Amino acid sequence: MPSPCYSLGFVTVGALLAAPLKNRPDNHAPRRRPLRLPGFDYSREGAYFVTICTWNRECLLGDVMKGKMRLNELGRVVHTVWDGLSDRFPTIELVSFIVMPNHVHGILLVGAALALPVGGAASSAPTRSASTTLGTVVRAFKSISAIGVNRLLSRSGQSLWQRSYYEHVIRTEKCLNRIREYIATNPLRWQLDRENPERKGEDDFDLWLATFKRQPKK
Repeated sequence: MPSPCYSLGFVTVGALLAAPLKNRPDNHAPRRRPLRLPGFDYSREGAYFVTICTWNRECLLGDVMKGKMRLNELGRVVHTVWDGLSDRFPTIELVSFIVMPNHVHGILLVGAALALPVGGAASSAPTRSASTTLGTVVRAFKSISAIGVNRLLSRSGQSLWQRSYYEHVIRTEKCLNRIREYIATNPLRWQLDRENPERKGEDDFDLWLATFKRQPKK
């Protein structure tokens, strides 16, 4: 399956997805030393809930109107980059995702035994390494989407995302379903969202999530 294309002048998101990460500027250095769950192998198959916020939590990606998220051009680029990650990393599976005004939520499986894409594999330059980790995927997403957004804004080298991100390891089907419901209804809960600069109240989902051992941000 070819990488999705979204025009950025003379460059497409598909082209950015195909480019090796080492050829891209690092907009997120210096990086913090990663903290991990004791004894947990991040290279094995697992389900993760991740939240990634924009730099200074600036609302760049669209607006919530009448309980629905309306993506602007920047938000559409971010969504397209996420959708293309499974082409670059054939051993992951994307489960749920939403772009909010100043952050994204996603659920992904790392290490899933998926078939490699047929046709165009060389041109899309997928990363076939069995050692693909959550951190590798998140770094690719942040780097590619930052380049695409910066080009649309006619700027270069500026950070789009916070250096850190939140992760939660999903260990049960009950938790998976609760988080998927939260992602699907996130625009309806925007007034209670902890990332909303004008938040009014507290979301019961945050209270539920707090009952688990909080995962440190990367």
